[in-house]
Amino acid sequence: MSLKEYREKRDFRISPEPYGSTSRSGSKHSRSRIYVIHKHQASRLHYDLRLEHNGVLLSWAVPKGPSFDPSIKRLAIQVEDHPLEYAKFEGVIPEGQYGAGTVMVWDIGTWERNSVGPGCWFAAAGMAETPESRGCLLNIATSMLLKKISPLRSPGPL
Repeated sequence: MSLKEYREKRDFRISPEPYGSTSRSGSKHSRSRIYVIHKHQASRLHYDLRLEHNGVLLSWAVPKGPSFDPSIKRLAIQVEDHPLEYAKFEGVIPEGQYGAGTVMVWDIGTWERNSVGPGCWFAAAGMAETPESRGCLLNIATSMLLKKISPLRSPGPL
């Protein structure tokens, strides 16, 4: 996992996005890691799911946003890794820059990799301040499906 692709797509003299440290400390030995969903009003509104792993945020674009209904699965397309500092990033990426538009933290918490169901890749705790909530990524070829496992109160409008 590298931030090379992330950094190549951005001009940090113009964009307020974090460059990111080169340190990989933190998530390697900890079971509880950062989970965040960003609401991103770029050329099209979408949501970005980010999970801390090996010193970076693994990232997936979720075009239709997360669902509050456990029976609904949403496409999650893996994108470039982001730096850990991006977890708390909120701001406006200027026109002409990659991902131009408004980015806001829509939900944040922690996650653990475990088996919460058949084929599930993660369980997030503290989602929208409801510790009983769980999410799941299901492998489908090169993309994933994001699925709610238990009910979740909305942290804000979609």
